[in-house]
Amino acid sequence: MKKPLSFAQTMLASALGVVIVSLISGLIMFITMISMVVSFSKMDKDSATIVKNGSILTVDFGRVSGDRTASGLQMSLGDTKTVGLIDAVNAIRAAANDDKVAGILLKGCGAPTIGWGSLTELRDAIEDFKASEKPVLAYATSYSQGEYYVATSADRICLHPTGMVEFRGIGGEVMYYKDLLDKLGIEMQLIRPESCSYKSAGEVYTLNHMSEANREQIRAYIGSTWKVLTTSIAESRNMNVADLNRIADELSGFMADGAYAQHLVDTLCFEEDVRQMLKDQFQGKQLLPIEKYAANVKMAPNKAKDAIAVIYAEGDVVDGTARGFSTGVYGDDIVKALRQAADDKEVKAIVLRVNSPGGQATASESMTHAVIAAREKKPVIVSMGDLAASAGYEMSCMADVIVAQPTTITGSIGVFGTIPNFGKLMRQKLGLNTDTVSTNRNSNGLSGFRPLSPAAMAMMTKNVEDFYKVFVGRVAEGRHMSFDEVHQIARGRVWTGNDAISIGLVDTLGGLNVAMAIAAEKSGLENYKVKEFPKEKDTWTQLSELFGESSDDLNLMAKMRMATLWKKQSKHHKALSRLEQEVLYVSESEGVQARLPFVIVND
Repeated sequence: MKKPLSFAQTMLASALGVVIVSLISGLIMFITMISMVVSFSKMDKDSATIVKNGSILTVDFGRVSGDRTASGLQMSLGDTKTVGLIDAVNAIRAAANDDKVAGILLKGCGAPTIGWGSLTELRDAIEDFKASEKPVLAYATSYSQGEYYVATSADRICLHPTGMVEFRGIGGEVMYYKDLLDKLGIEMQLIRPESCSYKSAGEVYTLNHMSEANREQIRAYIGSTWKVLTTSIAESRNMNVADLNRIADELSGFMADGAYAQHLVDTLCFEEDVRQMLKDQFQGKQLLPIEKYAANVKMAPNKAKDAIAVIYAEGDVVDGTARGFSTGVYGDDIVKALRQAADDKEVKAIVLRVNSPGGQATASESMTHAVIAAREKKPVIVSMGDLAASAGYEMSCMADVIVAQPTTITGSIGVFGTIPNFGKLMRQKLGLNTDTVSTNRNSNGLSGFRPLSPAAMAMMTKNVEDFYKVFVGRVAEGRHMSFDEVHQIARGRVWTGNDAISIGLVDTLGGLNVAMAIAAEKSGLENYKVKEFPKEKDTWTQLSELFGESSDDLNLMAKMRMATLWKKQSKHHKALSRLEQEVLYVSESEGVQARLPFVIVND
């Protein structure tokens, strides 16, 4: 019989076991990281696609996501291959001059992930492509309104015999949380300038219905957007706007037979019929996914000495710097990108691509200051995407020229703050009580367990009032207007790009290509290459941050996987995603906010 180990021997063996397991785990993780780096590096090198004669560029709406194409590692973990809007647009423009590309097939999926501004940019690129006299066909089992808007640029619109065209007009819907918070015992204290009645973002926590100011601005925004859509569709389909509104009111074009009878579509057929049509009538020999062709276009060599910098600012505005797969407009990253572009001798002009609903005021101020510094060295042109509102507009207003789409949501020049009071929740729901000791009258004036003290409320109110004055002053300086002129169109109100031109918030309409042309003209360039900022992290850096000290990115990776499965299985994922976005943003944000007063959903 073996003699049992002593306590010291047992502890030593346990410690040694832990060390060995840790070393083995670390080695496995290191080998995994190395293999992933090699795999994705090889993927990058081998990503060129052979384009055959008679290729049909296939634009799947569901695969166009965001302004900038995600990295291969992100797409792999997200289980979806996508292409950024800008790369997609560049690919379409390149295809017009590519003899091997015979035409374009637009494929609807019923759920585009981009907004009206991006859809307009995509549609404009397809309209330009048609000047090459190559055919453009559209096919879907079901068209959402956004997809149908783009599809009307096609020469022929095809629909599944049992499909649908969701042509019904645009509605605005805001979710309110006050009754839920009341049940939980949470009081949200809203602080905003008295004049900012349109700055309604915080109202979702203090009201259970739309304020009249918010109703007014949403009605104006959706009305302006609908006018742009119906005007474009009517022109493309040789119809009149009145008939389109009648069809939307009656839903008479919703089902396949009705869509055909109302001239919303040209043909009811199956996808195999469309492919045969492309082959027989247009000598289409290969369906070429746009994400693959876009990668080819992006890798094409450009030997130009001079460059125009494109800086992407997409997502919620937050302080700090991005790590791993974090997404958003990180103040420190954009400030660094602007400084790098301004100091780069090859870069002759800067195009700031803004696609943001706004966010933290401190980050907004830092980025605006960086735009002013960059503009002293080089022309700075802003290209607005789906939205450039609140903090997104502040960072834009000091540019030399602002370019927006007719449907871009912009303005929202205002500020607000929210301070939650969890006291009732703690006492009545959880049975928890707090007591205080303080050295001064307001030591506990900002506690989350009781209402703000009068002095704290006065201080917070002054804070938002002062920032509003700074914001309006910035816009007045950048747009060459008086303070009072800006205040009259500010007060937190949103405007479409079409309306923003007439009030001086935007200079001209168009997409990134228009902004690039203006930048080239202002810097005297005919030939140039594009440098993108913030610079993309290589695979090794992404993996290092992913497996680093913080578990945030691992949680995000898990969320990406779960989100993919959820989207495939639940018809309610959009509404739940909106709730998650709101709750996560409020819980993670600090300080004064300059943010869009509602979430834009394009369905």
